[in-house]
Amino acid sequence: MLRASAVCEEAGYPTSSLTCEGFLRQAVAISVGLGMPNIPVALVPGHVGTQSKNELRRNILEVTAERVIENLTRTLAAGSGNAEPGARDIIFKGGFKAVNRHFYEKELSDGLPIVPPTREDVEAFLRFTDRDPSEVLGTILPDQRAATIWSIAVNGVMAGCRPEYMPILVALVEAMADPAYGVEHSGNTPGSDTLIILNGPIIGQLGFNYTQGALRDGFMPNTSIGRFWRLYLRNVAGFLPRKNDKATFGNTWRVVLAENEDVLKKIGWEPNSVEMGFRAGDNTVTIGRYTGGGAFSSVSGSTPEQMLPYLVDSVLKYHTWQLLFTVSVGSGSLRPLLVITPLIAETIAKAGWSKADVKRYLYEHARLPAWEFERYLRDWTIRGVWNLEEEVRLGRMPKIFHESGDPNRMVPIVWKPEDYMIAVTGDPLRNNAYVFAHNGFLGYPVGKRIELPRDWQQKLAAPEPLVRLLTPEVIEQP
Repeated sequence: MLRASAVCEEAGYPTSSLTCEGFLRQAVAISVGLGMPNIPVALVPGHVGTQSKNELRRNILEVTAERVIENLTRTLAAGSGNAEPGARDIIFKGGFKAVNRHFYEKELSDGLPIVPPTREDVEAFLRFTDRDPSEVLGTILPDQRAATIWSIAVNGVMAGCRPEYMPILVALVEAMADPAYGVEHSGNTPGSDTLIILNGPIIGQLGFNYTQGALRDGFMPNTSIGRFWRLYLRNVAGFLPRKNDKATFGNTWRVVLAENEDVLKKIGWEPNSVEMGFRAGDNTVTIGRYTGGGAFSSVSGSTPEQMLPYLVDSVLKYHTWQLLFTVSVGSGSLRPLLVITPLIAETIAKAGWSKADVKRYLYEHARLPAWEFERYLRDWTIRGVWNLEEEVRLGRMPKIFHESGDPNRMVPIVWKPEDYMIAVTGDPLRNNAYVFAHNGFLGYPVGKRIELPRDWQQKLAAPEPLVRLLTPEVIEQP
């Protein structure tokens, strides 16, 4: 709403944005990011979802209405945003402890020690890309800062990445800046977080873990690149807790999921990169935002028909209110992700099943009675759009969602089989699976190709420079 208000105010039309009490600080932060720190807001006390009709009416009439009138009848006061240092300005000089204390106090770190981004270290990262340091990859909301190659290198240093990870970091920020992903929703209240899926030869070249403990920290590339994502959201996009980041509970950053392409090649299944439109063998990143999920520790059986019901059950258990992304807002944007171990994939493939066959099975069996589907939308998400018959009649949903008027008819939770995503990784000797519940268009999956520098192999083969033991004194703006 504030973005729409900013457009109207710039055009000379007064506005008043209704803002629930819990979002006032976010409204202030967003206004600053929009370059209009004084966008008028009108307080709605408490939370409208927990008030009776009489309570809500009283709060609106006694508190909100007066402020709306005031906002619409006065001139917007001129505001001044806080001036930020230049991209390459030195913002601090000092030892390691002093640097980390400064970065924490200025909300430039995630609470863990950061690697001081000295000019020397930043330039080491820049040697692993052919892009100009000043190149802008896009404007990142909500603070509308330019995403530059330089800022990527700075935050990569801070996250503890190695210089050779730089091509992956660039591809990630290109994905973050893609409008299809919707980075502006990164601070929404469900507290969903992004998972990065990596494909290509770069997995082996840089030593990513893709076997036992594939989503556990402790492996430098998987861990530090996952941390980079969250630092970049904080320092460039502007998602700060209790400000632009309104996660009710939230999650921390996730380590990178690297697919086991050795097994995929062995069983003849395409990697995730191919599903995202790239060629097998391309180095790619895929990002998607997930509200959570959970593990299923024992997918038993020796045939697909015996194993897949476990996956169906997990998909249905972890997708409830997320069905609003199937209909209502973001129609057709739900993309559930199933992560299965090599053992499960090999067992299914041994029976002659392709990954497309698995998706078709999920589509046909992960279904709900129509009345329950509508109940989730009507009662759990408080959405005005929940009638499947009406949505199909208006052409907003596929006909399969209303093939009859029987309220017990079974309907899928996605529009088509291809909406399911499947990744293969983890302990090769365990029959486990993990279902990630997707956040729809509020973090829609986006893939990008990783561009390697011209002399990639030579740079990887070059001996690592000696670690500089001097106290860091030159700290760059992140």
